[in-house]
Amino acid sequence: MDKFRMIFQFLQSNQESFMNGICGIMALASAQLYSAFDFNCPCLPRYNLAYGLGVLLVPPLILFLLGFVLNNNVSMLAEEWRRPRGRRGKDAAVLRYMFCSMAQRAMIAPAVWVSVTLLDGKCITCAFCTALPVGALGNASHPGLSQGEVKRVLARIPCKEIYDGQELVANEVAVRYLRCISQALGWCFMLLMTTLAFLVRSLRPCFTQAAFLKSRYWSHYIDIERKLFDETCTEHARSFAKVCIQQFFQGMSTDMETAHCHLPKKKPTDDGEASEKLLGITDQGTMNTALKSWHRCKPPLHLHPDAPPRGNGWAGEGQPPLRPPPQPPAPRKEMAAYYSRV
Repeated sequence: MDKFRMIFQFLQSNQESFMNGICGIMALASAQLYSAFDFNCPCLPRYNLAYGLGVLLVPPLILFLLGFVLNNNVSMLAEEWRRPRGRRGKDAAVLRYMFCSMAQRAMIAPAVWVSVTLLDGKCITCAFCTALPVGALGNASHPGLSQGEVKRVLARIPCKEIYDGQELVANEVAVRYLRCISQALGWCFMLLMTTLAFLVRSLRPCFTQAAFLKSRYWSHYIDIERKLFDETCTEHARSFAKVCIQQFFQGMSTDMETAHCHLPKKKPTDDGEASEKLLGITDQGTMNTALKSWHRCKPPLHLHPDAPPRGNGWAGEGQPPLRPPPQPPAPRKEMAAYYSRV
């Protein structure tokens, strides 16, 4: 159990690395999922396009939403966006930074799926086989076939076992042509996504470094504040439950003593420590009011130390230095009388 606890604490302290690992696992899982997926093109003119584009676009959308679901910061972003303004303002730049960070991680698995699908070529072959240029690849002047029949024959290109249009266009020629186009699109998509990732990761801080640092700082602050608030609430709830249970059993012991049932007394040693952790909130109504107040008007991000530091842009900079308080004057008459007696 100690090993699992250490692993859990490590994951909590390195949440960003953990989320990057989750995104990498999802990317590998998406590639394995596609390799295990049984692709069956319907080979019908009306359904080939819908099936091919559905396999190409619907799973990436699911993986994109799943990437948001697995990210713990989604609820934090939603709470920060929907909370009342209260005593603390909301910075749109911080919310954009949080959303962009989550979107970048969530885009990894869909990008891998689309890349693998395009490089494989089955979806493009199924979706666009009816739009094959028969005049360039086959016999466009095939007698006895109307335009609808030509599309019906071309729709069977992905299904070799039922394809009967070899005289119109060879199956191997059509498949190679469509797969070549699909692989070209796949490599272009990978190049585009890599270029965008490079621009986002490297060039964004160069133009707005101060704003970038500010957004990243307050994003980390919101995350840490939420974790500490949850930990404090958990500790308060544990202490509150412990004190309530102890008071219950103490009351039961008193009732049993009054009923002439003498039982050995045992005063809990940690009762005072648990009471100190209640922080003055000792009833349900006060706790509900405190939680409602935290949601509606969080405390402003402005500390009031006893002696604010000076010289680093703080509030005390530019003010005259603090002087020590004046000392009371020495009792001269009493001292003179004392020396005269001596």
